[in-house]
Amino acid sequence: MKLYIGNKNYSSWSMRPWVLLTEAGIPFEEVVLRFDSFDPHSAFKTEILKHNPTGRVPVLVDGDFPVWDSLAIAEYVAERFPEKNLWPADPRQRARARSVCAEMHSGFAALREHWGMNIEAHLADVGARVLAEQPALRADLDRIVSMWTQLLAQSGGPMLFGHFTIADAFFAPVVTRLVTYGAPVPAAVKGYVDRVLALRSVSAWYRDAQAEHDFLQFEENYRTGRA
Repeated sequence: MKLYIGNKNYSSWSMRPWVLLTEAGIPFEEVVLRFDSFDPHSAFKTEILKHNPTGRVPVLVDGDFPVWDSLAIAEYVAERFPEKNLWPADPRQRARARSVCAEMHSGFAALREHWGMNIEAHLADVGARVLAEQPALRADLDRIVSMWTQLLAQSGGPMLFGHFTIADAFFAPVVTRLVTYGAPVPAAVKGYVDRVLALRSVSAWYRDAQAEHDFLQFEENYRTGRA
C-alpha cells in the first residue's frame, strides 16, 4: 500500500492515517507531496489529482485501488486488518468511537481556523490571545476537554477507549495544536496529551515534521518574515 500525504508540519489530515498505520504496524510506502500551493495548476495539485479526483491528501492506494478521505481510509484499514482491533470490540463503544471520529471529521471549525496545525512552531502567547478573542474557539476547546475527560474516565485509559484505536489517531493532530498554542487543559487531559506524544508513531511524525524546515507562508497565520 502507498499513502500519499502532505507536509508533516502542517497536514493534519495526512497525520491521521499515517499515525494509524504506523502505530498498528501495518506496512505501507509513504509518498510525500510537498505543498507548493493549492492552485489548480500547482505541482501539488497536478500530482495528487492523478490519485484522488478531489485533489487532496491523504490518499491510500492499495494495489490499483485508491481510497481518499481520512475516515474512509481508517474504515478500509480496519476492515482489511481486523486482527489489529482498530475499533473497540464492544458494539456500543465502537459506535461511540465512530461518533467522536465523525464529530472531529466534520466539526471544530474554529479550532481548525484559528489554531492550524504547525508542529514546529511555539505560539503559546498567540494561542492565549486568540483563545481570549474567539468564543467559538473556546467552545471547541471546551468540547475537546469534556469529550476526552469523559472517555478517559469511562475507559480507564491510557487511550480514549483503553487501547489505541482510530479515535486516538483522529485526535492526534488536535494534540499537536494544544501543544503548539499552549492550551490550558486539566491534568487528566494533559496526561492524555503526553501519552499520545509518546506513541512511537506520533514521536516519529514529530521528528519528521521538525526536520522539514519548509516554511510555507500560506500555512502561517501568525508568523511572517521567515524563509
